[in-house]
Amino acid sequence: MFILARVADTVQVPPMNLGLNTDEAVLEELRKKYVDRVVRGSGLCVAIYDLHRIQGGEIFPGDGAVHFNVEFRVVFFRPLVGEVLQGKLVASDERGLQVSLGFFHDIHIPERFLQDPSVFNQEEKVWVWKFGENDMFMDIGEEIRFRVLSVKFPDPTTNVVQKQPDGTQLVQLIEPMQVIGDVNRDGLGLLAWWTHDEEQEEEL
Repeated sequence: MFILARVADTVQVPPMNLGLNTDEAVLEELRKKYVDRVVRGSGLCVAIYDLHRIQGGEIFPGDGAVHFNVEFRVVFFRPLVGEVLQGKLVASDERGLQVSLGFFHDIHIPERFLQDPSVFNQEEKVWVWKFGENDMFMDIGEEIRFRVLSVKFPDPTTNVVQKQPDGTQLVQLIEPMQVIGDVNRDGLGLLAWWTHDEEQEEEL
């Protein structure tokens, strides 16, 4: 789920931070630039792990900032295809479910990857798994276990434009990283469905 990668970049330390220790000043700028941001092809940066090398320290004419060439390691969130994760169900509509891990929210489980058969309850606005004679509601706020099907990095310049009945246009921003999940397997879906079975297995 997390990977450690080495990155090289140029960091500008503003004049106001020149009184700090060089490592501290560089780390502060790196955190501002990387933490909680998606690096295309790598994943969501959750932390700067360490500094490997700092070189330079040049000041260019007309610019009071000090420029450093830096090599450092970053902790990225990028789940592996086939990996099983656990999150919280935060939204649902006719298209499927949205799941959050707390620090990352762009996890989608399309309706075709829900338990079969499942139907969308228009009154409750939730999906329901028709398990025999039982209705298994996928309630918002419940913990859910899912399998990663794919990790996508859409073109950040491409947004979805939908024309509204009144002639206006609705622009839907594309998330920089999208995780597509699947729950149509034994042991996947809401944790509450399987907790009893898992407790019985532990007792055995």
